[in-house]
Amino acid sequence: MDQFSIQVIIADDHPTVINGIQAFLANHKSVKVVATALNSTKLIAALDEHPCDVLVSDYAMPGGEFGDGITLFSFLRRRYPDTRIVVLTMMDNPGVIRALLKLGIQCILSKSDSTDHVLTAIHGAYASGRYFSPSISEIAWQVHVESASTTSNALTTREEEVVRLFVSGLSVNEIAAQLRRSKQTISSQKSNAMKKLGIDNDTDLVKYSMGVSLAASRGTPESAPASLNAPDPAPAARKMPRSVKPA
Repeated sequence: MDQFSIQVIIADDHPTVINGIQAFLANHKSVKVVATALNSTKLIAALDEHPCDVLVSDYAMPGGEFGDGITLFSFLRRRYPDTRIVVLTMMDNPGVIRALLKLGIQCILSKSDSTDHVLTAIHGAYASGRYFSPSISEIAWQVHVESASTTSNALTTREEEVVRLFVSGLSVNEIAAQLRRSKQTISSQKSNAMKKLGIDNDTDLVKYSMGVSLAASRGTPESAPASLNAPDPAPAARKMPRSVKPA
């Protein structure tokens, strides 16, 4: 009788990352890589041709037909509800981690951590569990504590309105004129929204808002982790292959 193995697809726009993970997983018979993909277009084709148990996917894979980031993962959750997802990322933004958790993605790894975490995350995802690599665990713990200690994280209607107009290309002055509020009020509402989202610059605000599409305001329930251990120090071990461009 053949030994059971978890069927896995790996998606990343950097071949070196895919090759590194494949080489690592080749030593573990409990996991079988059935396909790889370099962008979301190839990923969807791979998922349709090779149904898998667990998808290990980069967060940022520009250039594909189905986008990347939260846009892609929202689509994947709808189209392939039975496929478990492990997310790889170089991003350390609490807003991104919060959005992934809202989608029910509970296995998230930082590319700055050891490749060894990939195997544990795959097994965790397959068992419908949760797993964060050390660097992500610190952020997830922060998100959990914030969610438990305050109910004010959701954007107000006016804050959401200001963010939507800002990411559409309007300046603070133009938003103030359009909404007939003072520049100081608009600036304050924008700053409050960024603070709640864990974002500290305009570039990240645009990137986050375009990807997340303000999912929180659409009523998607957030399920804070039921139990999170306090962050452990990252092990001094082999690290995931890294490319020049952050993912």
